[in-house]
Amino acid sequence: MTDTAASPNLYLQGNYGPVREEVTAFDLQVVGDLPADLNGRYLRNGPNPLAEVDQQTHHWFVGDGMVHGVRLREGKAEWYRNRYVGSTALSTARGLPDIGGRNWNDSGGGPNTNVGGFAGTTWAMVEAGGCPVELTYELETVARNDFFGTLPNGFTAHPKVCPDTGEMHAMCYAWPHLIDHVQYVVVAPDGRVRKVVDVPVPGMVMMHDMSLTGRYAVVYDMPVTVDFDLAFAGRFPFRWNPDYGSRVGLLPREGEAADIVWVDVPLGYVFHPMNAFDAPDGTVVLDVCMYDRMFDADILGPFGDTFARLERWTIDPTRRTCSVSVVDEQASEFPRHRGSLTGKPYRYGYATSPGLDPTWPTIKYDLHTGERTVCQHGPGRSGGEPVFVSRPDPTAEDDGWLLTFVHDVPAGSTELVVIDAQDVTRGPVARVLLPQRVPYGFHGNWVSDRSVPPPTPAFT
Repeated sequence: MTDTAASPNLYLQGNYGPVREEVTAFDLQVVGDLPADLNGRYLRNGPNPLAEVDQQTHHWFVGDGMVHGVRLREGKAEWYRNRYVGSTALSTARGLPDIGGRNWNDSGGGPNTNVGGFAGTTWAMVEAGGCPVELTYELETVARNDFFGTLPNGFTAHPKVCPDTGEMHAMCYAWPHLIDHVQYVVVAPDGRVRKVVDVPVPGMVMMHDMSLTGRYAVVYDMPVTVDFDLAFAGRFPFRWNPDYGSRVGLLPREGEAADIVWVDVPLGYVFHPMNAFDAPDGTVVLDVCMYDRMFDADILGPFGDTFARLERWTIDPTRRTCSVSVVDEQASEFPRHRGSLTGKPYRYGYATSPGLDPTWPTIKYDLHTGERTVCQHGPGRSGGEPVFVSRPDPTAEDDGWLLTFVHDVPAGSTELVVIDAQDVTRGPVARVLLPQRVPYGFHGNWVSDRSVPPPTPAFT
């Protein structure tokens, strides 16, 4: 295992470094009062290299996937588990047969970027051609699952679920197989693909995410493209390419590639949009975390060149123009919103504010008034992606909870915290103390027991 303390690579140092053990712990200590209506699992995926890596060339995005989960029920934290996501590499390392399911691009790795519930199943996901991997309720690997044989190529780490139709929308790229196009994929509520559209693009781009509105699937065609010198050296192959240009495409949800309206946007890179919606005047509003450049000087991870700021882009599809207003000049990443308002007008968004100093507060944005309120976790304590969970009978858009891991970097420990979304400055209403450190990671979700039921009888 990599010696993270001595590593010259930022993305292997300190809390970026992997953990060694898969742990199962029950009856976790809770400080404060967990809301009794939180019945389900908080899950989060992230990179966790299983084997030794080259500290000079290792890129944060290519570590083996590891899902961390905490099960909450009736005001108690019943268990914590962390499990590697199954893959060819993991099976080989453990002397086991490969996991089942079609591995269409013969990838050795497993999904390391996102995890969530859909169609009654728990899925681990990754971009760039990886196939989703199905997990049990207890986070053990079942098999690769290409949506029951209906997914033609790879998938994405960032699908969007339409709250009206229950369908999952995704913009998928696959290095090195889809060289001159990406694919818009729509997965029906039964977990089977019902629509695929090939979208031509002029280069091999890293298309990390997409947006969804009532009318459009939004394509982010931005200047991080394949660098063949890196690719032929066996390294993470994407790099900043400002000559490529920067644009978004508005693809009608039931349209074809010829129907896309392309609009130039400011030069930069967007990993994560917060949300998007159609305005009454026919424009399209995109709230995005915007980097001035990405993988330019720092080709090992996202934080060595610039940090993102939250911007609102208003796209006029008739004039093909984009107007920009800055919501927050300070660092803003891992944005979330109320899931029932995906693709719809909304007021509140949530994010973390990362930095090289490991003190990352949780931010709430009022996008109507411009107010920015902050939950400070304390010196050396970093909040991750804040996941919004509604109360059962909400009386307002922000009537619910924010769940996130908070990493105490000096102490080498991690907590799952629950924050009242209507009063973030109060700090956590509950803290679940975890039995081991959770490394910095990427994305996750709250998966209620209604959406993915526990085994019967309930696992305890």
